[in-house]
Amino acid sequence: MAVPIAVLDCDLLLYGRGHRTLDRFKLEDVTDEYLVSTYGFPRQFIYYLVDLLGASLSRPTQRSRAISPETQILAALGFYTSGSFQTRMGDAIGISQASMSRCVANVTEALVERASQFIHFPEDEATVQSLKDDFYGLAGMPGVLGVVDCTHVAIKAPNAEDLSYVNRKGLHSLNCLMVCDARGVLLSAETHWPGSLPDCTVLQQAALTSQFETELHKDGWLLGDSSFFLRTWLMTPLHIPETPAEYRYNMAHSATHNVIERTFRTIRSRFRCLDGSKGTLQYSPEKSSHIILACCVLHNISLEHGLDVWSSPATGHVEQPEEEYEQMESMDSEACRIRQELLLTHFS
Repeated sequence: MAVPIAVLDCDLLLYGRGHRTLDRFKLEDVTDEYLVSTYGFPRQFIYYLVDLLGASLSRPTQRSRAISPETQILAALGFYTSGSFQTRMGDAIGISQASMSRCVANVTEALVERASQFIHFPEDEATVQSLKDDFYGLAGMPGVLGVVDCTHVAIKAPNAEDLSYVNRKGLHSLNCLMVCDARGVLLSAETHWPGSLPDCTVLQQAALTSQFETELHKDGWLLGDSSFFLRTWLMTPLHIPETPAEYRYNMAHSATHNVIERTFRTIRSRFRCLDGSKGTLQYSPEKSSHIILACCVLHNISLEHGLDVWSSPATGHVEQPEEEYEQMESMDSEACRIRQELLLTHFS
């Protein structure tokens, strides 16, 4: 009696004989509505990913070369957008859960390899000026190159350095530092920081700080909330506004900075593996960090393809630890001077 191919274990399917590819599922055989509901993205977007990642997913060193790039990408998208290795997902494309897990690892690696291609600050003057203009159009805050904040993603308790990943809520997590533009496009994403680190410490140790303190961005600044120290390149709100100008500054700052909160909600809503509704990411901190970064890359690619509708808040996501804010304004006298000049020039 013939054995249904869907129940075969992963070894034959992954390694194959004669390196055959497995093409049970055909994109052209299903509707866009089905693809969006099952894998989170429409057909043309998936075709783009096949073109982008196909060479990496087919290279001879990949153990899973017997599974087509198309099938690997569908398996990974299914996991990213649902947070589950449900049997029905594997059945739909004809592979086992074990094979799905390996496909997710391969696609994640391929996306992480391309992170710098899709997540970066603009360099040419015209694009930088357009970036500032977009932010200024939101609430009248000038000179803004990006808004920065941290968000926690829950992970399973690691075997080593357990306490370093326990956040203030007692949950194991990664603290992810991100910067976005006025549309929610990510300009920087550092997803590997242990959850025990407060936001200000993450920023202090981040590559982002080195990037800005080398004065590569002399003509603008980031906006950060009160969990960060005021810096010459990072404008924070005033702790206790007193004058009308200070209130106007804080209101413009808050309205502009809110973009990254909406961006976090969009990412969690689109990539349910990050929102906690299916439980924590069941991987090591390093692999979890790569999955988060892969989702960030996909987020930017989706915006590039016009899939930029702001999503409603996701349910069931990990609670964000509350930061203990301090009066950090006076730590840098030059930064205080720059902010005061900004107040007098634009908000008085």
